[in-house]
Amino acid sequence: MRNLLEFLAKYNHWFLFLILEVASLVLLFQYNSYQGSVWFSTANAVNGRILAWDAEIESYFSLTKANEELTQRNLYLEQQVCALSSKITEITQDSGWTKRGQMALLKDYRLIPAKVVSSTLNRHDNLITIDKGYEDGVRKDMGVVCGNGVVGIVYLTSDHYSVVIPTLNTASNISCAIHGRGYFGYLRWTGGDTKTAYVDDIPRHAHFRLYENVETSGYSSVFPPGILVGRIQHVYNSADGVSYRLQIVLSTDFGTLRNVCVIDNTSLLERLDVLRAAQDSLKLKDK
Repeated sequence: MRNLLEFLAKYNHWFLFLILEVASLVLLFQYNSYQGSVWFSTANAVNGRILAWDAEIESYFSLTKANEELTQRNLYLEQQVCALSSKITEITQDSGWTKRGQMALLKDYRLIPAKVVSSTLNRHDNLITIDKGYEDGVRKDMGVVCGNGVVGIVYLTSDHYSVVIPTLNTASNISCAIHGRGYFGYLRWTGGDTKTAYVDDIPRHAHFRLYENVETSGYSSVFPPGILVGRIQHVYNSADGVSYRLQIVLSTDFGTLRNVCVIDNTSLLERLDVLRAAQDSLKLKDK
């Protein structure tokens, strides 16, 4: 016992240094989500791989339930596709119309599959980290979706990882529309309940019903139109009384989110490159 006390007394400054170092790191990354996300996604590939392994193990044990849900959803979607295809063929008298329409809709988009390796749910500034980055074709401001609907928008990328701002983040702001109605507003999350969010700025003259679907409007360059966001649960007047505020139940269950896809809009990137080239050319001429 005496030797132990002498050892601790001799090296007490080292023990104090280690305790202060650990405390400072905990304070830095626990209460500063931005520094934590940057450190994780760009400066610590080891932690990224550890979290990826942990997510894979957790995903393995939840495969049975996930497969059951996917099977049921696929059956439901197959029934919908068959019914719609039959109806379109009946109206157009052209059995190839549906296939050509689907190809035309998807030709401008490439989907990059990814896995969730880290996420938070209990903060106002929740973030999700996925295992695909710049070398996989992921870029800042690309949309992220899952089988149930919208997930969020890419915020930061490293070579092999990306940080996503999900709809469960008070900084998120996504253009949405009521399905089949044409009225659009902006999806915002105010914190608290992870299953609900709000769509603001719906005009007062809009006609719609409870439980109708809300989907992406396509008015932004991030998401194509028609991706499910949620379903209308309640309708409120806005604070200024000039529009409606819709409370919606989100279609994405962030608590069980494991697999996502990043939407790469290649045509948009080409248009932006051409526009930037034109702007640079005009600047040079002005000089």
